[in-house]
Amino acid sequence: MSTARAELGRIRDSIDNIDAAVVHLLAERFTHTRRVGELKARHGLPPADPGREARQIARLRSIAESARLDPEFAEKFLNFVVAEVIRHHESIARHAAEHRIPAVREESVPEPVLAEY
Repeated sequence: MSTARAELGRIRDSIDNIDAAVVHLLAERFTHTRRVGELKARHGLPPADPGREARQIARLRSIAESARLDPEFAEKFLNFVVAEVIRHHESIARHAAEHRIPAVREESVPEPVLAEY
């Protein structure tokens, strides 16, 4: 019995480590999506991008299948995350509007200069 409990403890420790990694990865993801939201607000772009979302769902379903994870679960998870991202983007856009941060029109943004190598 104690061997089973020890193995159960090791497996649960692994699960705990994976859970911590997932939280850190989500925090990193939200750092980047916040930057996207700020960019969208500056350029007057809508918080949601249904085309991008559809491509991401298809991409993650494919990755899930390859990883032997239920694609339906992967889609539900992504939809949950995307809904939260859109909520953040809407909040960022409201903040920009309330503080009268002007949107940057595309024609006023200079093209980046790429170094030639």
